[in-house]
Amino acid sequence: MEIRIEARYLREVVVVVPEIFQDGRGFFSETFRADQFRSLGLPTEFVQDNHSCSAKGVVRGLHFQWEPPMGKLMRVTQGEAFLVAVDIRKGSPTLGKWIGVKASAANRRMVWAPAGFARGFCALSEGCEIQYKCTGIYNSKAESSIRWNDSRIGIDWPKIDAIVSDKDKRAQTLDEWLTQAESDQIRYLQRQPEPELSLGD
Repeated sequence: MEIRIEARYLREVVVVVPEIFQDGRGFFSETFRADQFRSLGLPTEFVQDNHSCSAKGVVRGLHFQWEPPMGKLMRVTQGEAFLVAVDIRKGSPTLGKWIGVKASAANRRMVWAPAGFARGFCALSEGCEIQYKCTGIYNSKAESSIRWNDSRIGIDWPKIDAIVSDKDKRAQTLDEWLTQAESDQIRYLQRQPEPELSLGD
């Protein structure tokens, strides 16, 4: 079954959609295959799977980790969510830029955001379940977050009454993060430009 790239943003954030087979019994889909991910230039070494469930309006993020570097492949397995990635790499031409994708169990969109991007989401339905594969083991001593509503970034979140944890409310701004010594560990590494694809409906 085919796994295809639907869109690419900020050079390295990729929206991936797996093929699905459906009939009267239900459906079947291959959401990850190392051979196809490798041929698409996507990572194949994931070391941790996470699964969260959120009430409608819950906003989580914007989270990131620098040691070990952690990229995430995010997908919605129940309901609908607005998945966000923000470039926080020093020296990046898109530093502070963001992308947001409506992903759902129905449209099967998955978002790959590599290390160097802060990730978050807003649950758009009750009992929204999100699963994500990580390229690094979680390390509480080398992780942090950027405030979800940082005005410098200016994410256009869906119009909801946001439910945010106390920890995420206390998160730093992007400018505050960039003054910290640890921010030097998240730097932009120049790569060959990729074509910018538009997101299909």
